[in-house]
Amino acid sequence: MEGEEDYGFSEEEEYYYTDDGDSHDGLADNDDSALQWAPPKGSTTKVITKESLLAAQREDLRRVMELLSLKEHHARTLLIHYRWDVEKLLAVLVEKGKSCLFTEAGVTVVENVDDDVPLSSSSTITCDICIEDTSGDNATRMECGHCFCNNCWTEHFIIKINEGQSRRIQCMAHRCSAICDEAIVRNLVSRRHPNLAEKFDRFLLESYIEDNKMVKWCPSIPHCGKAIRVEEDEFCEVECSCGLQFCFSCLSEAHSPCSCLMWERWSKKCHDESETVNWITVHTKPCPKCYKPVEKNGGCNLVSCICGQSFCWVCGGATGRDHTWSRIAGHSCGRYKEDREKQTERAKRDLYRYMHYHNRFKAHTDSFKLESKLKESILDKVSVAEERELRLKDFSWVTNGLNRLFRSRRVLSYSYPFAFYMFGEEFFKDEMTDEEREIKKNLFEDQQQQLESNVEKLSMFLEEPFQQFSQDKVMDIRMRVINLSVTIDTLCQKMYECIESDLLGSLHLGTHHIAPYKSKGIERASELSSCWNTKLGSTDEYLPSGGTSEHDRPSGSGSSDDSGCSYRKRAKKEGGGFFDLNLPAEIVDRN
Repeated sequence: MEGEEDYGFSEEEEYYYTDDGDSHDGLADNDDSALQWAPPKGSTTKVITKESLLAAQREDLRRVMELLSLKEHHARTLLIHYRWDVEKLLAVLVEKGKSCLFTEAGVTVVENVDDDVPLSSSSTITCDICIEDTSGDNATRMECGHCFCNNCWTEHFIIKINEGQSRRIQCMAHRCSAICDEAIVRNLVSRRHPNLAEKFDRFLLESYIEDNKMVKWCPSIPHCGKAIRVEEDEFCEVECSCGLQFCFSCLSEAHSPCSCLMWERWSKKCHDESETVNWITVHTKPCPKCYKPVEKNGGCNLVSCICGQSFCWVCGGATGRDHTWSRIAGHSCGRYKEDREKQTERAKRDLYRYMHYHNRFKAHTDSFKLESKLKESILDKVSVAEERELRLKDFSWVTNGLNRLFRSRRVLSYSYPFAFYMFGEEFFKDEMTDEEREIKKNLFEDQQQQLESNVEKLSMFLEEPFQQFSQDKVMDIRMRVINLSVTIDTLCQKMYECIESDLLGSLHLGTHHIAPYKSKGIERASELSSCWNTKLGSTDEYLPSGGTSEHDRPSGSGSSDDSGCSYRKRAKKEGGGFFDLNLPAEIVDRN
């Protein structure tokens, strides 16, 4: 920049900037309210910690229990069967009725209380599994009516828990799909293997996360021990309370406007050796003897490999070492081989196309990283400017502009992998004609270019040493930053609308979904309360021997702390170690 007054706006670039005084006043009167970066009140995403996991589970349990007048273990069986989707459960109830709902989920509700009377210790039964007689107090009858000895039940439960089927253990009887009462499972298993009973409790508790498509573990490394629950759309981007922003659908980094499948392919393409292979195909030829790639370092078409073999660079055929200016001894390759030429040209074209998009993707990614580092220096400028005796005291426009810059830079960066696949042949070759592809490509690139131009201008103004400028100059920069922030936000919205409606929306394949654009940035999940006021229905009759009251400890919750919130980190009864439930159960078991 040659002078302080010259900002280098051409007539064409001025399209998105207005010098209308009314427009400036209107933005100023809003006091930058349209640019505030605070997340909206009433966050629709929740953070589930080890303390609030049980409370989160009980919310859905309570709804089903109150609606269908069920015990807790029946409600849990229903929810696990329908993957904790209460709306789907209610839809099946309305469409097929309560009887069909219970049958499909394996729930058996005892209508007559007399049928649920425990077996008498003086009675004798014959177990159909081991074919042995046993007393009534050593046998257990499930709600489905089938009765077997406790030893057979215990062995059955142990096998199922070790096989990872503890969430839905079916009755042993032939062709019976009823799900066993979790309190009975816990009671019998804990007598022989207390640690296995704790594992059973943990699986029941964590089924709320493992089986629920609207709840997923935060993919932070090292693991923060938290899970995220979304309320509406699973195709979204969220921010955990640990600070990690990620795509809720695929658990990779936030990559909108790329679809999950596009980002998966792009990441693999950038990290594996596929492009190295392409480069080798374009710039080297295989030795006809040892087949190692050989790069040509001179003008002569007679090339020698390190193994000693000479071959013709033009056709790749083996030759002798003698040659003249016009021909190689004993060799002629004047015939045109179309297939090989086409293969080389295609590899070269694909490589150059990939490099075009990758270079721009990397350039904006690097800019994002550098601008993030410059945030502290820009905020230092704000501190200096605030100490000066200027009429302008509010510098929130700087932080708002910074946040807009970060958000739009990320959108711009990920728009290049999207364009690489959207207008390539890997996904949509048969979805568009060449003419349609060219029209849509030009439409998208026009919007991409407009966004890129305004993002670079905003970056330029924010890096200005405005703390040294006069008051009028600072006011001018302020209005330009505010105008550019509003313009960039509008351009991002239009780009997303173009992608969702004109590009992806017009295709027959529905496998590509993108997270919606949020003007205020990725929503930060709020903490879910770990306390509850309403107690679940009493199930004292199903308590394990020596256990606490069901009012104090819900079925399947494991041990709890003094506040009534279940610990996901419990002390083992043997061995002195700990179950670290900050990690998924499968990882804990391996450790």
